Amino acid sequence: MERSLYLRRADDCLERVAKWLERFDPDEVDFATTDGVVTLEFPDRVRYVLNRQTAAAQMWFAAGARAWHYQWSDATQSWVDDRDGHDLYAKVAEVVSAKLGRTVAF
Repeated sequence: MERSLYLRRADDCLERVAKWLERFDPDEVDFATTDGVVTLEFPDRVRYVLNRQTAAAQMWFAAGARAWHYQWSDATQSWVDDRDGHDLYAKVAEVVSAKLGRTVAF
C-alpha cells in the first residue's frame, strides 16, 4: 500500500478509536492521543496501546501481556489481524469489555 494511503487509513483508525473512547466516563477508562498512538488507561493504571507501525504498514494493539498486528484488507475495507483475520475494532471492544467487566460495543 502506498505510504500516504496507509497513513490516512491509520490516522482514521486512531481517530475512530479515540471518538469511541469519548463515550466512557474518564473514571472508568481514560485515554490520550499523540502522533500515531492512542493510549487507554484504567483506574488501576493498566494501559493498553494502539499505534501505527509505519514501517510494517500495520496497526498494533497491545493489551496486557497480549499484542496483535493488523493489516488493511481491501476485501473487507477494515483492519484485520495478520494471524486469524479478526477485526481490530471488535478486539478493542472485547478487551475493554473484559477489563471493565461488562460488555461494550464498538
